[in-house]
Amino acid sequence: MTKQKKKIDEARIEKAVREILSAVGEDLNRDGLKDTPARVARMYGELLAGMHDDPNTHISRVFNENYDEIVLLRDIPFYSICEHHLMPFIGSAHVAYLPSGKILGVSKLARIVDCFARRLQTQERLTYQIADCLMSNLKPLGVAVVLEAAHSCMTIRGIKKPGSVMVTSAVRGLFRKDPRSRNEIMSLIHSQSK
Repeated sequence: MTKQKKKIDEARIEKAVREILSAVGEDLNRDGLKDTPARVARMYGELLAGMHDDPNTHISRVFNENYDEIVLLRDIPFYSICEHHLMPFIGSAHVAYLPSGKILGVSKLARIVDCFARRLQTQERLTYQIADCLMSNLKPLGVAVVLEAAHSCMTIRGIKKPGSVMVTSAVRGLFRKDPRSRNEIMSLIHSQSK
């Protein structure tokens, strides 16, 4: 039996936002803030929608295809919320797999990225989750995922280093075992064909 996840409780978020606004000395009756708690609650519902989305539903429909070369979708925009500071990190995902008789609709790769990104996350975990989901459900010969993201918890607070980009990767199957395959996929991911 699978555990049912609770939906986001917008009323509790509104109450918490009112408390934060009071704690920083704001006037909750000020015109610009009257609807802010409700807006923030709806925003969290949107930003964290992946918490209630099953990524396996995006792989439920695959196509039998005798294609045995790399499939790569580059530059998939994503945003996520860093679980350490509840601040966004925004970037691009590059997702590749080497089919073993089954291919996935191209939009499904982007949907899988969104499903995992729209949760409280770390970039490292997000990278692994995308790779592991594809590997276990699609059963390809290999998977490679590279994420590049700017973290606002580092660029606008703390050390304040705007322009810095964190890069993470996860390789599975043939891309991990065979250096030539790994080099080929990384070359394709990082080629500048824009």
